[in-house]
Amino acid sequence: MLGKNCRFLQGSETDPVARNDIRRALKERKECTVEILNYRKDDTPFWNRLSITPVRDASGQVTHFIGIQSDITARKVAEEKFTWANRKLEEANQRMKRDLEMAARIQQSLLPPAEFTVPCVGLSWILKPCDELAGDTLNAFKLDNDHLGLYIIDVSGHGVSSSLLSFTLSRWMSPLPDHSSLFSRRAGSQKRYQIVSPAQVAEQLNQQFPMDLETNQYFTFFYGILNLKTGLFRYVNAGHPTPVYLPADSEPVTLPASGYPIGLLPEAKYEEHFVTLGTRDRLVLYTDGLIEAFNPREEEYGSRRLLENICDTRSLSLKASLEILAKSVEDWHGSEHQRDDISLLAFQFQP
Repeated sequence: MLGKNCRFLQGSETDPVARNDIRRALKERKECTVEILNYRKDDTPFWNRLSITPVRDASGQVTHFIGIQSDITARKVAEEKFTWANRKLEEANQRMKRDLEMAARIQQSLLPPAEFTVPCVGLSWILKPCDELAGDTLNAFKLDNDHLGLYIIDVSGHGVSSSLLSFTLSRWMSPLPDHSSLFSRRAGSQKRYQIVSPAQVAEQLNQQFPMDLETNQYFTFFYGILNLKTGLFRYVNAGHPTPVYLPADSEPVTLPASGYPIGLLPEAKYEEHFVTLGTRDRLVLYTDGLIEAFNPREEEYGSRRLLENICDTRSLSLKASLEILAKSVEDWHGSEHQRDDISLLAFQFQP
């Protein structure tokens, strides 16, 4: 090494920027530390941490430079592996994000279309997932010319497993006779269909979707049938929050509820209830993510605020009323992460 310039350690892959940094430091008589790719005698590359420090005499003139070299190949290899692993992880995250976004779009496609309208009924809905995918789902559909079916579901838990069950339910509960006999069945040998009662629908679901002991998944379910001519609304409630009934000329009330969530008890029986809606009466269905939303002080939004908000916005359109309610809940939890899906499905009878 004596009498030799350390440039003989450099090779074809040595970074020219690092070379220039060394040259500049020597020319300007300054300290310099670089990490540079060097080569051994047998052309094996290694990473070198080179530190150059000027030595000055009593008058301040630079007489020598001290160079200290440290082999940092092991650290660089570890860093490269770490960088590679991070890149692969980011690629996997991006794929997962794209997959989740696609799954979310598929979930949204199973909700009632924005242009869905029914004579004699105003209809509106909102679904705000707490994550990319929702464990809530809802739907509204015509059973025949005189009847409208509506349901809202809240699957226990969160994340992909809950959303998968929610998606399965959305597909399985197709209102089309060719796809499912859940909501209507053929009347004997005749070609016409007979509407299945809400209680029977709940019992069928309870038999079809028993709770999985590995995942402990079940779901709450509210399903009702509205007679578009008379305003009679027959419904069943399987462990779901009680809906809010808002008569046109009096205060809002909650409707009676009964029944276990779907899947908890294999032999559970469900009771049917009914209410007759008058002109401009409203019914608001929701999931517990709404009333159980917490603010930063760990206070629940609660049923009282729900009733007050529904009552205060009764003069507005159904859509505007739900949007204000959803915004009220959003403001309530503020910067806190939304812990559960928030779903709303409401209709107004307007014969």
